[in-house]
Amino acid sequence: MIILGPPVAAGLLIAITHAALGIEVLKRGIIFIDLAIAQVAGLGLAAADFFLHEPPMFITQVSALLGAVLAGLFFRKIEFVTTKNQEAIIGGVFVFMAALTILILADHPFSGEKTANLLSGQILFVSWMNVFNHVPVYLFTLATWFLVPRSRSGIRFYLLFALVITSSVQLVGVYVVFASLIFPALGSVNFNYSIFYAWFCGISSFLLAMLISVLYDLPTGSFIVIMYAVIATLMFVFSKSREAG
Repeated sequence: MIILGPPVAAGLLIAITHAALGIEVLKRGIIFIDLAIAQVAGLGLAAADFFLHEPPMFITQVSALLGAVLAGLFFRKIEFVTTKNQEAIIGGVFVFMAALTILILADHPFSGEKTANLLSGQILFVSWMNVFNHVPVYLFTLATWFLVPRSRSGIRFYLLFALVITSSVQLVGVYVVFASLIFPALGSVNFNYSIFYAWFCGISSFLLAMLISVLYDLPTGSFIVIMYAVIATLMFVFSKSREAG
């Protein structure tokens, strides 16, 4: 079980951090921003690999972060210009960036594997080095989020969001990033968006998914997404039944 140490550490960091960010996303009603910024960061990763061929980690990070930050700044501008159509534009950016990523990876000798890794991740192959490289991002984000409340508003939110998503996409892929942001927030809706309920949803979903997927040799990334959805649904149903009672 020691080999699962790095994946578990990475998953818990993501679950704890994303729960807080996801609540803010849900409150703002910009659900697809998770997918859009994650996809832009993924495009940065794919572009760096395609044009530079196995580039140093620093170059990869800069490429992904630059894309995510530019997307965040663009969405912040859209928030001012046309709030009414903001969600549609965010969704359009996601689809466009996804298509562009597939186009870039089309001629890659391992295009299928690269695409699958970008979407579903390879969390079981996360190493301690991967965790140590990214843990400062999550600690900085959590500290800023809870100690500096103004970081949750304005352009600061978008920049912080872009920073976290850049790391998370590399560790777990686009799908798990979206699931770990949205489902815990949905699970906490009828609990007044309590961060503790969101943390419960995220942490329990991830740990159960890891355990079951490893025991039964299931695709871990996909099963994490499924477990997030199941736990969030159960929490939502329980909260509604409690209100009815």
